[in-house]
Amino acid sequence: MNELTINLNPEKAAPLYEQIYEYIRKDIQRGQLTVGARLPSTRALAQYLEVSRSTVVLAYEQLLSEGYIESRPCKGFFVAEIEGLYQLSTKEVRFRTELEKKETVEFDFSPSGVDLNSFPYSVWRKLSKEVLLDARAELFRVGDPQGEPGFRRAICTYLHQARGVVCTPEQVIVGAGSDCVLLFLSLILGRDRVIAFEDPAYRQAYRLAKGMDYDTIPVEMDRQGMQVSKLRQTKADTAYVTPSHQFPTGVIMPLGRRMELLKWAGEREGRYIIEDDYDSEFRYKGKPIPALQGYDRQGRVIYLGTFSKSIAPAIRLSYMVLPEPVLEEYRKKARFIQSTVSKVDQMIVQRFLEEGYYERHLNKMRAAYKGRHDVLLEEMKALLPVCKVEGEHSGVHILLRFSEGYREEELIRKAGEKGIRVYGLSRFYIGRKKETEAVLLLGYATLTEEEIRQAVRRLKDCWKEE
Repeated sequence: MNELTINLNPEKAAPLYEQIYEYIRKDIQRGQLTVGARLPSTRALAQYLEVSRSTVVLAYEQLLSEGYIESRPCKGFFVAEIEGLYQLSTKEVRFRTELEKKETVEFDFSPSGVDLNSFPYSVWRKLSKEVLLDARAELFRVGDPQGEPGFRRAICTYLHQARGVVCTPEQVIVGAGSDCVLLFLSLILGRDRVIAFEDPAYRQAYRLAKGMDYDTIPVEMDRQGMQVSKLRQTKADTAYVTPSHQFPTGVIMPLGRRMELLKWAGEREGRYIIEDDYDSEFRYKGKPIPALQGYDRQGRVIYLGTFSKSIAPAIRLSYMVLPEPVLEEYRKKARFIQSTVSKVDQMIVQRFLEEGYYERHLNKMRAAYKGRHDVLLEEMKALLPVCKVEGEHSGVHILLRFSEGYREEELIRKAGEKGIRVYGLSRFYIGRKKETEAVLLLGYATLTEEEIRQAVRRLKDCWKEE
């Protein structure tokens, strides 16, 4: 065979050698070029297609490397046996996602959103390139089950300086997201524990606990957080709390309540506090209170943290700091589990921390979120006769508590009619819901200041009519 009639198009994005490769590969897969069939020589095909010989050589080399053809010395190129080759269909399969099912909205006040437009793409590319340029076989071997030692040291340094956490790298366990870390923790602590949750609660942690068949107990909150007096009335031996910025209410637990909680944990052997340091990075007024873990002298606090909120959700990089008794249990029960985060990702975030990029990114995001927070509070002043703002000055959302006569579902419905999505507090209750109250969550991380102004002006019109 000296000819293959291939319709080459120089206007296509794919280079010519790739078009030749694709044509021959598909003909082999379809059986139009059978096993043992001789292909034209590179010189003859190049002449016939009026392209350079190097273009055909590149196409043949690709086919050779993938096993579609074989070279026989002094004889030429022949179609190989392809029965054992992977043949993946490139036909697009259309799935209807959950997002497509939802109605589109113009403004979404999601309380869990992150501003991805401010992600430091250029810095991330630079660090990724540096890490991969430094590539060696060691980089792609299985790493330390707890996470890479250098990365854990960087986490310890950050936590001590920014959150007052007292720990060593040996106490840190790295996992692919908060869900993964909580699954690890369940394996370490065992399934016979009774876990108390703040009510309303961070539902993802609650759902995981319920899904693993833990006995869970809702504990009511007041303006200082979980009520320890009510916690004492339960049979709980573990308390899951978000003291730095409770989700969803935004309550910041004062030092006195934290000490009460630590006292409860120390009163009986085997009691633990799981401290989820949610949204601790974003505070716009006053000095932040150090993490609860920093006040723990009896080894009763298990500290959870993540980079998903402060960098990007897709980073899927979280960690926990285990007190010594729990660390011993980890070594016995879970150290055999290999790290769920790649070394490459760990090394990128390690450099991001050590070289000061994380600090600069946080400062930039605090300034951006504070600007949106302030605009939202200013615009909300016109609604103060019918509602009051709570949970402000930290995190990336606020609460609006409406006066009597307002109904949560009606407020949400009317906002939706104006192209705006808001979220009701009732969806976060795990125990007794307060049916008479109307409280909404408004997140501002994903909206610009101008979008916030436009959205709130529409909300004023529809809510004042309630």
